[in-house]
Amino acid sequence: MTLTTDNLFYSKRLKMTPPRPEDVQTMLQWNEDPEYLRNVDTDLAIPYSEKQLEDEGETKNKEVYFRLRTHEEDTLIGFVVIHSIEWNNRCGQLAIGIGLAKYRNKGYGTEALNLILRYAFHEMNLDRVGLDVIAYNAKAIRSYEKVGFQLEGRARSAVYRDGKRYDRLMMGILRPEWETHNQIQTEGEQV
Repeated sequence: MTLTTDNLFYSKRLKMTPPRPEDVQTMLQWNEDPEYLRNVDTDLAIPYSEKQLEDEGETKNKEVYFRLRTHEEDTLIGFVVIHSIEWNNRCGQLAIGIGLAKYRNKGYGTEALNLILRYAFHEMNLDRVGLDVIAYNAKAIRSYEKVGFQLEGRARSAVYRDGKRYDRLMMGILRPEWETHNQIQTEGEQV
């Protein structure tokens, strides 16, 4: 298997870091982007206050939280978290957000997914990672499928936006699936 493990927190263009105090000002800007707010959560699109953002991102017993930054510029572009961890069952839920619009649709989300999945499976020793996504978020669904997530279920008509109902999709990936998928991807890049 060809997994890059030189640095547990780095991929080709990204790094996972702990929160920094200066992140809050950047994240306040993300909160002004309705596309971001409506894709990252199914709750009401309400921007967080500075105080709420300062408190966000503390790793706890059932959660591992990272901020996503570019290598070259050290620019904060998003976050990734494994939450709702059930250590006895070796599973958790994933959440990800690319807050800066200019970094969306450029492969950073897919790269971040592989980075956090490597961490979840090889460092946290999880066997399963799940997530849920709103059915209208086609770009995120493609990214999840690209790293090997599979559709596992659907909560019909679970999200109400702009006078329309949308399904909430449940997706998951198992460690051997990700390792096989990642090996195939890596071998394809070497050819």
